[in-house]
Order: sequence, then C-alpha cells, then structure tokens
Amino acid sequence: MAVDYFKHEKIWFEKYKYDDAERRYYEQMNGPVGSSSRQQSASTTSSGPAGDQNELLSRISHLEVENQNLRSVVADLQTAIFKLESRLNALEKSSTSHQPSPVPPTQHVTPTKKVEPFSVPSKKPAAAEEDDDDDIDLFGSDDDEEDQEAAKVREERLRQYAEKKAKKPGLIAKSSILLDVKPWDDETDMAKVEECVRSIHMDGLVWGASKLVPVGYGIKKLQIQCVVEDDKVGTDILEEEITKFEDYVQSVDIAAFNKI
Repeated sequence: MAVDYFKHEKIWFEKYKYDDAERRYYEQMNGPVGSSSRQQSASTTSSGPAGDQNELLSRISHLEVENQNLRSVVADLQTAIFKLESRLNALEKSSTSHQPSPVPPTQHVTPTKKVEPFSVPSKKPAAAEEDDDDDIDLFGSDDDEEDQEAAKVREERLRQYAEKKAKKPGLIAKSSILLDVKPWDDETDMAKVEECVRSIHMDGLVWGASKLVPVGYGIKKLQIQCVVEDDKVGTDILEEEITKFEDYVQSVDIAAFNKI
C-alpha cells in the first residue's frame, strides 16, 4: 500500500545525478574548482617557512654587496680628502716661505751737513769764453755728415732699382683672332687665297692653323687663325691688308676674338 503511494508521489530521488551533471558541465566550462584551490593551497604551503628563509638570505646577500660598495666609496673619499689636506699644507708652507721678512725699525739720525770749503770763483776773460763756445757744436755736424751719406746711399739704391725695373720687359697684351675669308665664287682657287693671306707679314702677327669650311652652292670659305700683339696690329689693318687681294677675296669677317 505504501509502495503504491510512493509511486504516485512526485519525489526527486535522482537529484544527485543532475547535480553531478551540472558540476561536470561547469568544470568543462571554467576548469575544475577543486584543482585550482589545491594549487593555491600548495603554493601557500610552498611559500611557507622555507620560502621566507630563501627571501631573507637573498636580502642579506644584497645588503652585503651594497655595504662593500659603500666601503669602497668611503675609502676613495678619504684618499681624496687626504690629498687635498696635503696640498693645502704645501701651499701654506710655500706662502709662508715667500712672505717678505719684516723690516727692522730704523733709527732716525740727523744727517750732518758737509761743509764745503769756501772758494772764490775764478773769472775768465771774455775772449776765452767765446773760444769755448766756438768749440761746442750745437747742431752736431758729424750727425749731419752721416745723414747725408745715408741719403746718398738711399738715392743710389733707388736709382738702381728704377733702372732694373725699366730694363725688365713688361707684359705684352695679345689676342687670338679667327678670320673668315670669303672668295667670289666656287671657281676661286682657295689654295691661292690662303697663300695670299699668309704672305702678309707684320711685326706682332703670327699665322696659325687654317681649314676650308663649306658655305653653300659649292662655295667654301677660308677659316684661318692668327695671334696678334694689340699694341702693334689692329683688326682694321689686318682686314684692309687681306682685302687688297681683290681678285680672290670678296670679304673678311672676324669669327672669334679672344684676349690672351
């Protein structure tokens, strides 16, 4: 009868199964709670008296190292202070040795005047005094003679320098000129044109290299180089002399002009 009653009664006999299932679920999600608590307890036990002793020993060794460093610093400071004291003592000794010795007090003694014997000045005649004045050279004639000799030597040296400078050749100004000599037509003998140009001789004129440059329609111009001294040969004179060969030369132009 009682068994039948309990069959129909709604009582949770298998609750522990659901509790175990819930516990396993949360352990999978967050890890087992018991293991973490055991690890914390183990760590606390490991940091017990043995851990405190190790930490104390490490602190003691660190303090000993610091103590040794401080001792070395103190020793260095003591050495520096000793050196400074010895230097100060040496400076004090040297300053006391260089001090001037005190001057002893002098006794005031009244000086006695030396009495010169009375003498009557002798009078010289006026003529003798005039002779003595003539012997004295107030203007220093000897010095005047030396100054005159020095002036002569200086003038001679200046004259020699001027002569030497006048004999030295001065800088000659020169120019390099490139001329374009144009013929009348393509039948003009360009070799004859160059021969005529080079036949011009002047003081200060030197002919250089030459070449034929095509102009057009079979016509070629003579391009010739020359070096002239500016004071002796001018471009106008040079052009005038070249154009005198009117049978071969039509005109002369300056293609380039450079100072040397």
